[in-house]
Amino acid sequence: RVQLVESGGDSVQAGGSLRLSCALSGDTWSVCSMGWFRQGPGKEREEVATITMDTATSTYADSVKGRFTISQEDDKKTLILRMNSLKPDDTAMYYCGARTCGAVRYDYWGQGTQVTISS
Repeated sequence: RVQLVESGGDSVQAGGSLRLSCALSGDTWSVCSMGWFRQGPGKEREEVATITMDTATSTYADSVKGRFTISQEDDKKTLILRMNSLKPDDTAMYYCGARTCGAVRYDYWGQGTQVTISS
């Protein structure tokens, strides 16, 4: 099994920056990719950014390209999301997800960390 714990959510003004962290533990060897997802008020959960464990290949939602950066630290045990030029539309609960090798979908999730952007 895999455990994920997010941190770093906060309330900031538009134009500000935040750094989210997700600590990965447990059967880390079984994880092939990790990602950040978010769910805003009244919205469905959407993919924000993903990264593969082997080659660190990343993907981004169009809405965050050029503003957000996904990366790994601590021997890939910590997933980072650096968020710049934040907008009110970025307000959401942000979740860290892990997809184990062989899984079709992300199969492990953290509890989420709240990001609130005021105009």
